[in-house]
Order: sequence, then C-alpha cells, then structure tokens
Amino acid sequence: MESPARYKFSVILSIIISLLLGLGSLILCIVSEFKRNKKEDLRWNGKLCYLPSSQAFGLGIAALVSFFVAQVIVNSILFKNSCSGGKRNAQHKIPTVARLLLLISWVDFGVAVILLITATSMNRRQPYGLGWLNGECYLVEEGTYAGSAILILVTISSVIGSALLTIKTNQADQGRKIHTMG
Repeated sequence: MESPARYKFSVILSIIISLLLGLGSLILCIVSEFKRNKKEDLRWNGKLCYLPSSQAFGLGIAALVSFFVAQVIVNSILFKNSCSGGKRNAQHKIPTVARLLLLISWVDFGVAVILLITATSMNRRQPYGLGWLNGECYLVEEGTYAGSAILILVTISSVIGSALLTIKTNQADQGRKIHTMG
C-alpha cells in the first residue's frame, strides 16, 4: 500500500503532466482549425473532386495522441491507488463527486475523440475518384476543431477536479484517523 505522501505526490505529478498535455492538445486543435482544408482548396474536374492533405492532419493526430495520454495518466493513477488486487483500497478512496467528474470526463473524452478522428481523417489527401467517403470529398465544418478544444478543456478540468477532490478527501480522512488514534 502506498503512503499518503507518495500517493499525493503521484497524483499531483499526474495532474501536472495531464494539464500540460491537455493544454498542448487544446492548442493543437485551435491551430488545426486555422490549418484545415477550406473550400478554395477543393479541386473539381466536373465529375470528380480532389482535396490536398492539409497541416491539420498531422496536428490533429498530435492532438489526439496528447489528449489520449493526458486522459489515461490521471485516470490510471487514481484507479491504481483506489483499487488494488481487485479489492477496494480503503486508504485512498474516490469520493462520489469525483466519480461523477470522472464519468463526465470519459463521456466528453469519447465525443472529443470521435470529432477529432473524423475531422483529422477529412484533412488527409482526398484523391480524384476516392474522396473521403464513397468517392466524394468532404470538408471539415468550421468550428469542429474549436468544439473539440472546448471538450478537451472540459475533460481535462473534470479529471483534474476529480483528482484534487480525491486528494482533499483522503487528506481529511487521514487527519481524522490521526486525531482519533491520539
């Protein structure tokens, strides 16, 4: 079982790493919004369409990877410390509000990932006759990456809030245990 000081350190370190990765992902989404293919990039030969690859493709992949890692880091630390060997670890528990925030973070994470994957794949090269879907070219709607950025912000805020509530609850529990023993 992990000591309270070590637990607190690992959660705070995971919060910092997740915050940095989450903010990086958010910035990459905003840059992708400006770098995505525009209507003037579309080439039409009368029957078939063509869209070149845009910088938003690589930026979107980087945003996805950093967002995924940010989400997984804090969650893995929280769950590792609250569940050990299939049994609940009474020393480090996740409060109900923190669990609700984790649920919100995973729902937002899922929606943001779907938006990012779709938008990013649309910014890949769409050759004549192949397009993005059924041989047709598709452009990413304005605001899709910005919406993903907002979802990333909500997700990271929720998961960090959950981690902070867990630390606060566990500190309060430790304080009560010390006072009752002495």
